[in-house]
Amino acid sequence: MPFKSQAQRRKFAQLLVEGKISNETFEEWNRETGGAKLPERVKPKPRSKSKPKPKPKARSKRKPK
Repeated sequence: MPFKSQAQRRKFAQLLVEGKISNETFEEWNRETGGAKLPERVKPKPRSKSKPKPKPKARSKRKPK
């Protein structure tokens, strides 16, 4: 899976230095990213507004005979 941002690339480099990921993992991600120009940060996609739920029909309060 390629890197999506420069911030993510820096985070993986930090994890590599700390020994939390292997060099192979970092190199694989780096290879898949290639020479692409990455944004500094990736903004999350805005959530779509959900449709309001229809109101339930009112029930009559009379007791059946």
